[in-house]
Amino acid sequence: MMKVILLASIGVLLGSSLAGVELSNLHKIEPSDSPETILEKAAHVVPTARQAAYLDREFIGFIHFGPNTFTGKEWGNGMEDPATFAPEEVDTDQWCETMKAAGIEVVVMTFKHHDGYVLWPSRYEDHQTIRNSPYRNGQGDIARMLSESCRKHGLGFGVYLSPADLYQIESKVGLYGNGSRYRASVIPTDPASFKSDPTRVRGDRPDGAPVFEFECDDYNRYMLNQLYEMLTEYGPVCEVWFDGAHPKRKGGQTYTYGAWYELIRTLAPEAVIFGKGPDVRWCGNEAGGTRESEWNVVPLPVHPDESEWNDNTPQDIGSRAKLMDAKYLYYRPAETNTSIRNGWFWRNDDEQQVRTPDDVFDIYERATGGNSVFMLNVPPNRDGRFSEEDRKCLIEVGRRIRETYGSSLSKGGVAPELEDGDAGTGRMLSGRTGEVVVELPEATLVNRFVVRESITRHGERIERHALDAWIDGEWREVAAATNVGHKRILRFPAVTTDKLRLRVLESRAEPGIAEVSAHFYRQPPLPVKASADADGTVSLSLDEPSFRGKGGGFRTTGLEIRYTLDGSDPDRRSPAYGSPIPLADGGLVKARAFSAEAEGPVAGFRFGPAKKGWKVTATSEESAKFGAAMAIDGDPATFWHSRWSAPAPDHPHGLEVDLGRSFKLTGITYLPRQDRRVPDSMIERGRIEVSVDGTGWTKVGDFEFGNLLNDPSQRNFRFSEPHEARHIRLISTAGAQGKPYAGAAEFGVLVD
Repeated sequence: MMKVILLASIGVLLGSSLAGVELSNLHKIEPSDSPETILEKAAHVVPTARQAAYLDREFIGFIHFGPNTFTGKEWGNGMEDPATFAPEEVDTDQWCETMKAAGIEVVVMTFKHHDGYVLWPSRYEDHQTIRNSPYRNGQGDIARMLSESCRKHGLGFGVYLSPADLYQIESKVGLYGNGSRYRASVIPTDPASFKSDPTRVRGDRPDGAPVFEFECDDYNRYMLNQLYEMLTEYGPVCEVWFDGAHPKRKGGQTYTYGAWYELIRTLAPEAVIFGKGPDVRWCGNEAGGTRESEWNVVPLPVHPDESEWNDNTPQDIGSRAKLMDAKYLYYRPAETNTSIRNGWFWRNDDEQQVRTPDDVFDIYERATGGNSVFMLNVPPNRDGRFSEEDRKCLIEVGRRIRETYGSSLSKGGVAPELEDGDAGTGRMLSGRTGEVVVELPEATLVNRFVVRESITRHGERIERHALDAWIDGEWREVAAATNVGHKRILRFPAVTTDKLRLRVLESRAEPGIAEVSAHFYRQPPLPVKASADADGTVSLSLDEPSFRGKGGGFRTTGLEIRYTLDGSDPDRRSPAYGSPIPLADGGLVKARAFSAEAEGPVAGFRFGPAKKGWKVTATSEESAKFGAAMAIDGDPATFWHSRWSAPAPDHPHGLEVDLGRSFKLTGITYLPRQDRRVPDSMIERGRIEVSVDGTGWTKVGDFEFGNLLNDPSQRNFRFSEPHEARHIRLISTAGAQGKPYAGAAEFGVLVD
């Protein structure tokens, strides 16, 4: 039998506070508070019941679906024909079945994205609405379908309504920033008197549903009525998502967020409000990046009722040093969100990259095991279903989660309160340091260890901890990390041991240990990555993950890589990779790793012709370091950047390439700068021109790349038809976030 031994510990967790500081979701910092008092207050900030329930869900799904699915854009402009949204069918049961299989607990969907198109038959929108879609002859209601599927499959239901609304901004009759005065208004408002008499109540409101009275202008009344519809007709709702992204503003429009929150708290009291709201914050990136220390006790400069809830993007937001500058300390957990594809909306199944199960499982462990919640976007295709590659990835991720964390290798100890799955029970260390020793029934392979604090009873307190394994008669440190909070997953190369020791090295106050467990992750064959040099020679290698802290990289031995060049999926009969592959004319390489027992995921890489011998010029460049040549040097760490020193020219900027010989060109590839998240030099819109002789030019298409700042992945632009040409020109017409610059980390061409 496994034994759990706690050194320097006392009985079960109690709900008492220390030094007279009470447990609270919010603590005010007084000017006279000493650093130790501030730290003590931080140790007594706890989540609300709705936040605690949110953290326990751990893994939630996100769905982007709408006109952008059919236009291929990340952000629509609001002026799309409402009939653009035209799926033949929509299978919300397939969405929920797949997400359930992945281990997802909640599904949040974009029922109104930035284009303003609404995916339910709202009484308050007559143009950009599913009622004007050919789908089900205008009788469709995606919100109804998804909410029913969520209930059927035991999933929570969440709604995304974008405060930004480009249709309401751009339309001549739009409500956004239309200068309307604030007037007494009831919610729900009678649609027939929405403007003429907003004090008239909608006659068909659900029985028993409350009526609200607010002072608001036309656009806030519009948002409040749509929220009312969603929260009274499609519930229960467990999350309301307010995106902070704002592609365009008009008329000095502001939002009556206080009224929005009051309505949500009344109609959906268990729902957390994300983003532009008081309950859950954005992690700060859209790539699945996680912080080494994700403290959910965050400093605020003002009282929460006065906060604008701006994005919190720095790496350090909750350390001791940051707490010292706070006016208030507040509990606000992080949501780590990213998409399974390059981009939030489905574009195609041929070129749009889909994350591997290895990638998604890695983010899952870093996010849920790093004191945050993991939100994964999976966009349906134009058939209203998840594409097969996405579905397979989700199912495999769910299998890995269940196999790894479905049971504990250390189950059955003498301290059941540390392994009962209840974060409200456990043990409290008697000092700010201490140890927990876990003895396993027999020596076994271990490479994961989970520890949780009792955050609802005692807050987040552990600041630094380490894990040791008993190997060859002595303790050896195998992992180390900083804070714990809701959950910390320690990952390390596999060791064979029958005993583990968790050492708490530094804390803000006496920590309460809620749960400990040991696990083993059986790593399937790793995915393959590829690169091409200037000669067009392709190198293949294993895409090995690296872990922070002790342990170094994960190593898998006994693997071989096999590949194909004809578009087929590699199998054990395909050529084995032994040396770089010459591919001067470009082409499609597919590869996967094999072990004796299993096979890894198929990875596909499309390369254009070799860039050696290309000649490139730009209409503007800052210096040789940021010259045009950087866009074709094969190194994503370097990039061309148009001149930013005064006088810096505005768009258009041009990048012209002589390919050295003629090709039948089918498209281009564009990789924005990769060094850091700034919009400078990222090209959002432009056109492509080609030429046979470098003199006469033919336009082959206009492109638009959305969301480059948060998703700086490679974008492909396909021509409507092939063009024989030796010269190609990229011309920018707009930069990301209105910047006047252009640039590229890498520019390439696709050939027939």
